[in-house]
Amino acid sequence: TLGIHGENLFPKQAGRDFELTPYLEPLKEFRDALTVFSGVSHPEVDGGHSSEASFLSAAPHPGASSFRNSISLDQFVLEKLPPSTRFGSLVLTTSGGGTGISVSRSGVRLPADGKPSEVFKKLFVNGTAKEVAQQTERLRDGQSIMDTVAGDAKRLSARVTARDREKLDEYFTTVREVEQRLKLAESWAQKPKPEVSAPAPTDAQNAADFVARTRLMFDMLHLALQTDSTRVVTVFIRGMDLKPPIEGVSEDHHGLSHHGRNQAKIDQLRIIERAKMAVFRDFLAALRDTKEGTTSLLDQTQVLIGSNLGDASSHNTSNLPILLAGGGWKHGQHIAGDRKNNTPLGKLFVSILQRHGVETAQFGSGAGTMDGLV
Repeated sequence: TLGIHGENLFPKQAGRDFELTPYLEPLKEFRDALTVFSGVSHPEVDGGHSSEASFLSAAPHPGASSFRNSISLDQFVLEKLPPSTRFGSLVLTTSGGGTGISVSRSGVRLPADGKPSEVFKKLFVNGTAKEVAQQTERLRDGQSIMDTVAGDAKRLSARVTARDREKLDEYFTTVREVEQRLKLAESWAQKPKPEVSAPAPTDAQNAADFVARTRLMFDMLHLALQTDSTRVVTVFIRGMDLKPPIEGVSEDHHGLSHHGRNQAKIDQLRIIERAKMAVFRDFLAALRDTKEGTTSLLDQTQVLIGSNLGDASSHNTSNLPILLAGGGWKHGQHIAGDRKNNTPLGKLFVSILQRHGVETAQFGSGAGTMDGLV
Protein backbone atom coordinates (compact mmCIF):
# COMPACT_ATOMS: atom_id res chain seq x y z
CA THR A 1 0.00 0.00 0.00
CA LEU A 2 3.01 2.32 0.30
CA GLY A 3 4.53 1.75 -3.12
CA ILE A 4 8.09 0.77 -3.93
CA HIS A 5 10.55 3.57 -4.68
CA GLY A 6 10.85 3.43 -8.46
CA GLU A 7 14.30 4.99 -8.76
CA ASN A 8 15.71 2.15 -6.67
CA LEU A 9 13.73 -0.51 -8.56
CA PHE A 10 13.47 0.19 -12.27
CA PRO A 11 16.51 -0.48 -14.48
CA LYS A 12 17.53 2.26 -16.90
CA GLN A 13 17.91 -0.27 -19.72
CA ALA A 14 15.02 -2.19 -21.26
CA GLY A 15 15.45 -5.74 -22.50
CA ARG A 16 17.70 -8.48 -21.17
CA ASP A 17 20.96 -6.58 -20.63
CA PHE A 18 19.78 -4.35 -17.80
CA GLU A 19 21.98 -3.58 -14.82
CA LEU A 20 20.74 -4.64 -11.41
CA THR A 21 19.29 -1.82 -9.33
CA PRO A 22 19.48 -1.56 -5.51
CA TYR A 23 16.14 -3.38 -5.16
CA LEU A 24 16.88 -6.03 -7.76
CA GLU A 25 20.32 -6.80 -6.32
CA PRO A 26 18.86 -8.95 -3.48
CA LEU A 27 17.06 -10.93 -6.23
CA LYS A 28 20.12 -11.40 -8.43
CA GLU A 29 20.09 -15.21 -8.18
CA PHE A 30 16.58 -15.10 -9.70
CA ARG A 31 17.41 -12.68 -12.51
CA ASP A 32 16.53 -15.32 -15.12
CA ALA A 33 13.41 -16.37 -13.22
CA LEU A 34 11.64 -13.00 -13.14
CA THR A 35 10.57 -10.08 -15.32
CA VAL A 36 10.51 -6.42 -14.29
CA PHE A 37 7.75 -4.19 -15.69
CA SER A 38 7.77 -0.41 -15.81
CA GLY A 39 5.45 2.07 -17.47
CA VAL A 40 2.33 0.10 -16.50
CA SER A 41 -0.78 1.06 -14.51
CA HIS A 42 -4.55 0.75 -14.43
CA PRO A 43 -6.09 3.55 -16.55
CA GLU A 44 -8.65 5.60 -14.61
CA VAL A 45 -7.58 4.10 -11.28
CA ASP A 46 -6.75 7.07 -9.10
CA GLY A 47 -7.46 8.07 -5.52
CA GLY A 48 -4.08 7.58 -3.85
CA HIS A 49 -4.24 5.03 -1.04
CA SER A 50 -7.82 4.06 -1.94
CA SER A 51 -6.44 2.59 -5.18
CA GLU A 52 -5.42 -0.50 -3.19
CA ALA A 53 -9.03 -1.64 -3.64
CA SER A 54 -8.53 -1.77 -7.42
CA PHE A 55 -5.04 -3.25 -7.63
CA LEU A 56 -6.31 -6.71 -8.64
CA SER A 57 -9.61 -5.59 -10.18
CA ALA A 58 -8.73 -2.49 -12.27
CA ALA A 59 -12.08 -0.93 -11.29
CA PRO A 60 -11.95 2.82 -12.10
CA HIS A 61 -12.04 5.74 -9.66
CA PRO A 62 -11.89 3.90 -6.32
CA GLY A 63 -11.93 7.18 -4.42
CA ALA A 64 -15.26 8.29 -5.85
CA SER A 65 -18.41 8.22 -3.71
CA SER A 66 -20.13 6.21 -6.46
CA PHE A 67 -17.31 3.65 -6.70
CA ARG A 68 -18.32 0.06 -7.23
CA ASN A 69 -15.55 -2.49 -7.31
CA SER A 70 -15.37 -5.45 -9.69
CA ILE A 71 -14.01 -8.97 -9.33
CA SER A 72 -10.29 -9.40 -8.60
CA LEU A 73 -7.87 -11.45 -10.66
CA ASP A 74 -7.73 -14.37 -8.22
CA GLN A 75 -11.49 -14.70 -7.80
CA PHE A 76 -11.94 -14.45 -11.57
CA VAL A 77 -9.73 -17.54 -11.87
CA LEU A 78 -12.01 -19.41 -9.46
CA GLU A 79 -15.07 -18.51 -11.52
CA LYS A 80 -13.52 -19.79 -14.72
CA LEU A 81 -11.67 -22.81 -13.33
CA PRO A 82 -13.56 -24.51 -10.47
CA PRO A 83 -10.95 -25.64 -7.94
CA SER A 84 -9.98 -29.27 -7.41
CA THR A 85 -8.23 -28.47 -4.13
CA ARG A 86 -9.48 -28.30 -0.54
CA PHE A 87 -9.44 -24.49 -0.63
CA GLY A 88 -10.40 -22.63 -3.77
CA SER A 89 -8.18 -19.76 -2.69
CA LEU A 90 -6.48 -18.31 0.35
CA VAL A 91 -6.88 -14.61 1.12
CA LEU A 92 -4.11 -13.50 3.49
CA THR A 93 -2.83 -10.29 5.05
CA THR A 94 0.21 -9.42 7.13
CA SER A 95 -1.69 -6.99 9.35
CA GLY A 96 -3.25 -9.58 11.65
CA GLY A 97 -6.74 -9.53 10.16
CA GLY A 98 -9.33 -7.44 8.34
CA THR A 99 -9.82 -7.37 4.59
CA GLY A 100 -7.39 -8.43 1.92
CA ILE A 101 -6.98 -7.34 -1.70
CA SER A 102 -9.32 -10.00 -3.10
CA VAL A 103 -12.72 -8.84 -4.34
CA SER A 104 -15.86 -10.89 -4.96
CA ARG A 105 -17.99 -10.72 -8.11
CA SER A 106 -20.35 -8.41 -6.20
CA GLY A 107 -17.50 -5.96 -5.55
CA VAL A 108 -16.96 -6.75 -1.87
CA ARG A 109 -13.43 -7.05 -0.48
CA LEU A 110 -13.05 -10.47 1.10
CA PRO A 111 -11.99 -11.03 4.71
CA ALA A 112 -8.38 -12.09 5.08
CA ASP A 113 -6.60 -14.48 7.44
CA GLY A 114 -3.93 -12.50 9.25
CA LYS A 115 -2.48 -14.97 11.76
CA PRO A 116 -0.05 -17.60 10.44
CA SER A 117 -0.97 -19.89 13.34
CA GLU A 118 -4.64 -19.85 12.26
CA VAL A 119 -3.70 -20.41 8.62
CA PHE A 120 -1.59 -23.42 9.64
CA LYS A 121 -4.51 -24.80 11.65
CA LYS A 122 -6.88 -24.33 8.72
CA LEU A 123 -4.49 -26.10 6.36
CA PHE A 124 -3.14 -28.96 8.44
CA VAL A 125 -4.92 -29.55 11.76
CA ASN A 126 -7.76 -32.07 11.61
CA GLY A 127 -10.78 -31.54 13.79
CA THR A 128 -12.24 -34.16 16.11
CA ALA A 129 -14.91 -36.51 14.79
CA LYS A 130 -17.55 -34.33 16.47
CA GLU A 131 -16.12 -31.14 14.93
CA VAL A 132 -16.05 -32.73 11.46
CA ALA A 133 -19.69 -33.83 11.86
CA GLN A 134 -20.70 -30.33 12.97
CA GLN A 135 -18.87 -28.78 10.01
CA THR A 136 -20.58 -31.18 7.60
CA GLU A 137 -23.98 -30.34 9.09
CA ARG A 138 -23.33 -26.62 8.70
CA LEU A 139 -22.37 -27.14 5.07
CA ARG A 140 -25.53 -29.14 4.44
CA ASP A 141 -27.61 -26.41 6.06
CA GLY A 142 -25.98 -23.96 3.68
CA GLN A 143 -26.93 -26.12 0.72
CA SER A 144 -30.54 -26.35 1.85
CA ILE A 145 -30.71 -22.55 2.16
CA MET A 146 -29.36 -22.20 -1.37
CA ASP A 147 -31.98 -24.66 -2.63
CA THR A 148 -34.76 -22.66 -0.96
CA VAL A 149 -33.54 -19.31 -2.23
CA ALA A 150 -33.12 -20.65 -5.76
CA GLY A 151 -36.65 -22.04 -5.71
CA ASP A 152 -38.14 -18.74 -4.56
CA ALA A 153 -36.18 -16.84 -7.21
CA LYS A 154 -37.39 -19.14 -10.00
CA ARG A 155 -41.00 -18.56 -9.00
CA LEU A 156 -40.38 -14.83 -8.96
CA SER A 157 -38.84 -14.86 -12.45
CA ALA A 158 -42.24 -15.64 -13.99
CA ARG A 159 -43.62 -12.31 -12.73
CA VAL A 160 -40.87 -9.80 -13.59
CA THR A 161 -39.74 -7.81 -16.62
CA ALA A 162 -37.21 -9.09 -19.14
CA ARG A 163 -34.51 -6.79 -17.69
CA ASP A 164 -35.16 -8.01 -14.16
CA ARG A 165 -35.15 -11.57 -15.46
CA GLU A 166 -31.61 -11.02 -16.73
CA LYS A 167 -30.60 -9.94 -13.23
CA LEU A 168 -32.26 -13.03 -11.80
CA ASP A 169 -30.38 -15.22 -14.28
CA GLU A 170 -27.13 -13.71 -12.98
CA TYR A 171 -28.36 -14.47 -9.47
CA PHE A 172 -29.20 -18.08 -10.42
CA THR A 173 -25.67 -18.50 -11.73
CA THR A 174 -24.24 -17.23 -8.46
CA VAL A 175 -26.48 -19.54 -6.45
CA ARG A 176 -25.45 -22.55 -8.52
CA GLU A 177 -21.78 -21.68 -8.03
CA VAL A 178 -22.28 -21.40 -4.27
CA GLU A 179 -24.08 -24.76 -4.22
CA GLN A 180 -21.22 -26.39 -6.11
CA ARG A 181 -18.65 -24.94 -3.73
CA LEU A 182 -20.65 -26.10 -0.71
CA LYS A 183 -20.85 -29.64 -2.09
CA LEU A 184 -17.11 -29.61 -2.78
CA ALA A 185 -16.40 -28.30 0.71
CA GLU A 186 -18.57 -31.05 2.21
CA SER A 187 -16.59 -33.75 0.41
CA TRP A 188 -13.29 -32.25 1.58
CA ALA A 189 -14.56 -32.07 5.17
CA GLN A 190 -14.62 -35.87 5.21
CA LYS A 191 -11.00 -36.21 4.04
CA PRO A 192 -7.99 -35.89 6.37
CA LYS A 193 -5.77 -32.87 5.88
CA PRO A 194 -2.21 -33.34 4.63
CA GLU A 195 0.58 -34.00 7.11
CA VAL A 196 3.64 -31.74 7.13
CA SER A 197 6.89 -31.92 9.06
CA ALA A 198 6.97 -28.16 9.60
CA PRO A 199 6.04 -27.07 13.13
CA ALA A 200 3.07 -24.81 13.77
CA PRO A 201 4.25 -21.18 13.62
CA THR A 202 4.27 -18.73 16.49
CA ASP A 203 2.71 -15.44 15.43
CA ALA A 204 4.92 -12.34 15.51
CA GLN A 205 3.71 -10.17 18.38
CA ASN A 206 5.33 -6.91 17.29
CA ALA A 207 2.86 -5.16 14.95
CA ALA A 208 5.72 -3.09 13.50
CA ASP A 209 7.82 -6.12 12.54
CA PHE A 210 6.51 -6.49 9.00
CA VAL A 211 9.57 -8.55 8.02
CA ALA A 212 8.76 -11.32 10.50
CA ARG A 213 5.05 -11.13 9.72
CA THR A 214 5.60 -11.33 5.96
CA ARG A 215 8.13 -14.14 6.27
CA LEU A 216 5.74 -16.25 8.38
CA MET A 217 2.86 -15.68 5.96
CA PHE A 218 5.05 -16.56 2.97
CA ASP A 219 5.99 -19.76 4.81
CA MET A 220 2.29 -20.63 5.05
CA LEU A 221 1.81 -19.76 1.39
CA HIS A 222 4.66 -22.09 0.44
CA LEU A 223 3.23 -24.96 2.51
CA ALA A 224 -0.22 -24.43 1.00
CA LEU A 225 1.15 -24.68 -2.53
CA GLN A 226 3.52 -27.53 -1.70
CA THR A 227 0.66 -29.67 -0.34
CA ASP A 228 -1.68 -28.61 -3.18
CA SER A 229 -4.15 -27.34 -0.60
CA THR A 230 -4.88 -24.45 -2.97
CA ARG A 231 -3.51 -23.02 -6.21
CA VAL A 232 -4.66 -19.42 -5.81
CA VAL A 233 -3.37 -17.13 -3.03
CA THR A 234 -3.28 -13.40 -2.40
CA VAL A 235 -1.23 -11.75 0.36
CA PHE A 236 -1.91 -8.13 1.30
CA ILE A 237 1.37 -6.70 2.67
CA ARG A 238 0.20 -3.61 4.50
CA GLY A 239 2.30 -0.53 5.13
CA MET A 240 2.42 0.68 8.72
CA ASP A 241 2.38 3.96 10.65
CA LEU A 242 5.00 2.29 12.82
CA LYS A 243 8.79 2.18 12.93
CA PRO A 244 9.97 -1.29 11.91
CA PRO A 245 12.67 -2.87 14.10
CA ILE A 246 15.37 -2.68 11.42
CA GLU A 247 18.85 -1.31 12.03
CA GLY A 248 19.31 2.08 10.43
CA VAL A 249 15.61 2.99 10.47
CA SER A 250 14.49 5.68 12.94
CA GLU A 251 11.13 6.74 11.47
CA ASP A 252 7.82 5.04 10.69
CA HIS A 253 7.33 3.34 7.33
CA HIS A 254 4.39 5.49 6.24
CA GLY A 255 6.20 8.71 6.99
CA LEU A 256 9.29 7.56 5.09
CA SER A 257 7.21 6.61 2.05
CA HIS A 258 6.07 10.27 1.98
CA HIS A 259 9.67 11.38 1.67
CA GLY A 260 9.14 14.52 -0.41
CA ARG A 261 12.41 13.65 -2.16
CA ASN A 262 14.30 14.12 1.09
CA GLN A 263 17.40 11.96 0.56
CA ALA A 264 17.79 11.05 4.24
CA LYS A 265 14.24 9.66 4.26
CA ILE A 266 14.79 7.85 0.94
CA ASP A 267 17.93 6.22 2.37
CA GLN A 268 15.91 4.81 5.30
CA LEU A 269 13.07 3.79 2.98
CA ARG A 270 15.60 1.89 0.88
CA ILE A 271 16.64 -0.14 3.94
CA ILE A 272 13.01 -1.12 4.55
CA GLU A 273 12.24 -1.97 0.94
CA ARG A 274 15.43 -3.97 0.44
CA ALA A 275 14.35 -6.00 3.48
CA LYS A 276 11.06 -6.66 1.67
CA MET A 277 12.95 -7.85 -1.39
CA ALA A 278 15.07 -10.17 0.76
CA VAL A 279 11.92 -11.81 2.15
CA PHE A 280 10.56 -12.15 -1.38
CA ARG A 281 13.87 -13.72 -2.49
CA ASP A 282 13.65 -16.32 0.28
CA PHE A 283 10.08 -17.18 -0.77
CA LEU A 284 11.19 -17.68 -4.37
CA ALA A 285 14.05 -19.86 -3.11
CA ALA A 286 11.61 -22.06 -1.19
CA LEU A 287 9.52 -22.52 -4.33
CA ARG A 288 12.63 -23.22 -6.43
CA ASP A 289 13.92 -25.80 -3.96
CA THR A 290 10.60 -27.67 -3.86
CA LYS A 291 10.75 -30.20 -6.67
CA GLU A 292 7.66 -31.09 -8.70
CA GLY A 293 8.58 -33.99 -10.96
CA THR A 294 11.28 -32.81 -13.34
CA THR A 295 10.65 -29.12 -12.54
CA SER A 296 10.19 -27.00 -9.43
CA LEU A 297 7.23 -25.43 -7.70
CA LEU A 298 8.53 -22.05 -8.89
CA ASP A 299 8.42 -23.24 -12.51
CA GLN A 300 4.77 -24.15 -12.01
CA THR A 301 3.70 -21.07 -10.04
CA GLN A 302 3.13 -17.55 -11.34
CA VAL A 303 4.19 -15.11 -8.62
CA LEU A 304 3.10 -11.48 -9.04
CA ILE A 305 4.30 -8.79 -6.64
CA GLY A 306 3.69 -5.07 -6.87
CA SER A 307 1.91 -2.04 -5.45
CA ASN A 308 -1.10 0.14 -6.20
CA LEU A 309 1.11 3.25 -5.91
CA GLY A 310 3.88 4.22 -8.26
CA ASP A 311 4.99 7.08 -6.02
CA ALA A 312 3.63 6.97 -2.48
CA SER A 313 5.14 10.36 -1.71
CA SER A 314 2.73 12.05 -4.14
CA HIS A 315 0.01 9.36 -4.05
CA ASN A 316 0.62 8.79 -7.77
CA THR A 317 -1.02 5.69 -9.28
CA SER A 318 0.92 5.55 -12.56
CA ASN A 319 4.18 3.70 -13.32
CA LEU A 320 3.45 0.93 -10.86
CA PRO A 321 6.27 -1.31 -9.57
CA ILE A 322 5.51 -4.79 -10.90
CA LEU A 323 7.51 -8.05 -10.91
CA LEU A 324 6.42 -11.43 -12.26
CA ALA A 325 8.39 -14.57 -11.35
CA GLY A 326 8.15 -18.26 -12.20
CA GLY A 327 5.28 -19.86 -14.04
CA GLY A 328 7.31 -21.13 -16.99
CA TRP A 329 7.69 -17.74 -18.65
CA LYS A 330 10.89 -16.83 -20.48
CA HIS A 331 12.08 -14.32 -17.91
CA GLY A 332 15.28 -12.34 -17.41
CA GLN A 333 14.15 -9.04 -18.89
CA HIS A 334 12.87 -5.56 -18.18
CA ILE A 335 9.73 -4.82 -20.19
CA ALA A 336 9.55 -1.04 -20.27
CA GLY A 337 6.33 0.71 -21.19
CA ASP A 338 5.86 4.41 -21.91
CA ARG A 339 6.26 6.32 -18.63
CA LYS A 340 3.77 8.99 -19.80
CA ASN A 341 1.29 6.77 -21.64
CA ASN A 342 1.30 3.63 -19.52
CA THR A 343 0.48 0.15 -20.76
CA PRO A 344 -2.67 -1.15 -19.01
CA LEU A 345 -1.66 -3.56 -16.25
CA GLY A 346 -4.74 -5.57 -17.18
CA LYS A 347 -2.84 -6.81 -20.26
CA LEU A 348 -0.42 -8.59 -17.93
CA PHE A 349 -3.40 -10.00 -16.04
CA VAL A 350 -4.74 -11.42 -19.33
CA SER A 351 -1.36 -13.07 -19.96
CA ILE A 352 -1.38 -14.56 -16.45
CA LEU A 353 -4.95 -15.82 -16.88
CA GLN A 354 -4.25 -17.43 -20.24
CA ARG A 355 -1.12 -19.07 -18.86
CA HIS A 356 -3.28 -20.48 -16.06
CA GLY A 357 -5.69 -21.97 -18.58
CA VAL A 358 -8.42 -19.32 -18.50
CA GLU A 359 -9.77 -18.44 -21.93
CA THR A 360 -10.17 -14.66 -21.95
CA ALA A 361 -8.93 -11.78 -24.07
CA GLN A 362 -9.67 -8.94 -21.64
CA PHE A 363 -9.48 -8.14 -17.97
CA GLY A 364 -10.61 -4.76 -16.71
CA SER A 365 -9.07 -2.09 -18.93
CA GLY A 366 -6.56 -4.51 -20.45
CA ALA A 367 -7.42 -5.93 -23.87
CA GLY A 368 -5.00 -8.51 -25.25
CA THR A 369 -1.83 -9.86 -23.70
CA MET A 370 1.32 -8.09 -22.52
CA ASP A 371 3.72 -7.34 -25.37
CA GLY A 372 7.20 -8.82 -24.96
CA LEU A 373 6.26 -11.51 -22.43
CA VAL A 374 7.16 -14.91 -23.89
